[in-house]
Amino acid sequence: MPSSTSILLRFESKNGQFRLTVDTADLFPSLLPLILDHLPKDTDSRTLVLSNKPYGGEERLLSSLRDVPIERVGLQHGDKMFIKYDAQPPMNGHSTVPISTPSQPYNSSNRLNGVPILPIENFPIASPSQTSPTATTKSPWEAVQQSELDNRLDNQDGKIPRLRDEKMCRHGPKGMCDYCMPLEPYAPQYLEEKKIKHLSFHSHLRKINSATNKPELKSSYMPPLSEPYYRVKRDCPSGHPQWPEGICTKCQPSAITLQAQPYRMVDHVEFASPVLINSLLDFWRGSGNQRIGFLYGHCEEYKEVPLGIKAVVEAIYEPPQIDEVDGCTLREWENENDVDEVARLCGLQKVGVIFTDLIDAGAGDGTVICKRHIDSYYLSSLEIAFSARLQAQNPKPTKWSDTGRFGSNFVTCVLSGDEDGAIVPTAYQVSNSAVEMMRADIVEPSADPSVMIVRGEEEDDGSASRTRYIPEVFYRRINEYGASVQENAKPSFPVEYLLVTLTHGFPTEPSQMFNSSNFAIENREAVGQSQEWKAVAKQLGVSGSNIDGQKGIKSVSDFHLLCFIHGMGIISKVRHFHTLLFPYPHSSPSVYLQEEEALLCRVARTHDLADGFELLETPGWATLLAILQESGERPPKRPSPSSLEPSLGYGFDPEGEQLAKRFKGASLR
Repeated sequence: MPSSTSILLRFESKNGQFRLTVDTADLFPSLLPLILDHLPKDTDSRTLVLSNKPYGGEERLLSSLRDVPIERVGLQHGDKMFIKYDAQPPMNGHSTVPISTPSQPYNSSNRLNGVPILPIENFPIASPSQTSPTATTKSPWEAVQQSELDNRLDNQDGKIPRLRDEKMCRHGPKGMCDYCMPLEPYAPQYLEEKKIKHLSFHSHLRKINSATNKPELKSSYMPPLSEPYYRVKRDCPSGHPQWPEGICTKCQPSAITLQAQPYRMVDHVEFASPVLINSLLDFWRGSGNQRIGFLYGHCEEYKEVPLGIKAVVEAIYEPPQIDEVDGCTLREWENENDVDEVARLCGLQKVGVIFTDLIDAGAGDGTVICKRHIDSYYLSSLEIAFSARLQAQNPKPTKWSDTGRFGSNFVTCVLSGDEDGAIVPTAYQVSNSAVEMMRADIVEPSADPSVMIVRGEEEDDGSASRTRYIPEVFYRRINEYGASVQENAKPSFPVEYLLVTLTHGFPTEPSQMFNSSNFAIENREAVGQSQEWKAVAKQLGVSGSNIDGQKGIKSVSDFHLLCFIHGMGIISKVRHFHTLLFPYPHSSPSVYLQEEEALLCRVARTHDLADGFELLETPGWATLLAILQESGERPPKRPSPSSLEPSLGYGFDPEGEQLAKRFKGASLR
């Protein structure tokens, strides 16, 4: 065993600097009494943190290094370390500070293995409630619930297999060498060969995690992902007043250097059927105005990209809006939660937004003007700001981030014209930096759609802003001499630095979830389309006293119809017992039914006739059909008296018919 040597280490805290002579074979906890001799008496030893940099470096709680010798971390003679600590709370019997235990150091719920977690507004993951002073609070990355798809991709190897190279391989069929060994999912040569512009999220995660966490070193786990933070940090340890009264280099954001994001959260957008696109285009064809809708679907694994993710769109819901020739204005969406609930019962979620930007070319052949191209823009600055807000509202939960979230799977699609005048969809996301810059109020849209404006620190009236701090913003570009130069982003910069492009397409074998599209689409009164009870009765096979149950089962597979039925409030959302008039053999007449609305959505999703016949026996469905019989589809009108033969004995009494109508209307009240 090699002999230990003595080295000199320098330490710096907010109280000053000092030096210690230590033995390289000593463990880090042995430094605690030596360090406390140079710190104030009220220092809480359980919060003592060591770092290799004054700000932004690797930080560790000294108590977490109990079995780590000094020589293992590679410290050399004369190296400098930085110390952070908290003062002990007042012990007067009324302190609200949680009592510490050996398993939970003081304030450990707010730290990431010793690294303070930066405060973030609009935190999407609720911290577990502290029920008792000795309760243990999990870290955000431990409490978060990932999607099943992310868990499945985390468990995959992700390696890209390669065949044996007949020219370069010199081994047998069971051997392996550098020319045929599997590639990592982030291998640049494979991405270049397959023309893949961006890494998938999980490939990017594997790339940075291999450098952050090394299991062979038996070091503590550190989440490899961290969201950008461009706002002034609160609770600065320097002791100065909070912003805007005070600020220092520790709490102010660093300068921002914009660059293309090398990865994307979603790799592909797949529309389940071309009918989805055509139904949205029908509004523009009939009115000449633009239209916007929200995409409902689910995420699946995308095999064309290593560890890729694709968003499968099953339905488009059009919220209340004011449509014009050059854009749309969203109105208050009162039933958004109801639509989200129907989508959840169908196994769907909100995955994106789509809008049109079309101008007819006037050639009479259906061609449109190409507005978005390489010499103009693909997404305008206003649309990027809109997409950034939506992505901020729909964060992606992940256990690989120190805050429990990272980026978003929310996509933005545009229906516009290409160079040939055809109408094509395109898919985009904005970068995580763009989302944070919008959240920090650093940038704002410009009248020029191809540039984004960097805001000033003054308000509109010229006074200094008390809520906004604008750091320096730079971006790199290729100048006229072919050299990469750094430019100041003020007053504006190109929007391409904030964009991430996605691929899009349709399945080769369509198998959409909703196979009916006859029901009217919501909020289209401007073009003479409205959702009425009469249309519901017609689609469900209700005509007078006749009810076609099988037709109703097949026709409920329509997302717009499901949302309308949900808004009627007739279908029950609770479980109950129901007695069958004609029970099946070997079954009890009294059956315990599941939630009627969940059963309805499952019939619409799976098209299962067994579930459909079960739906027909529910009291809520019977009530709906009875109401539709009274106020829905009317039977054919009776023949006029002149067309009837006297021998048949039919008579016509106008007063009697009016009396029947009044009585029928009264019966509905």
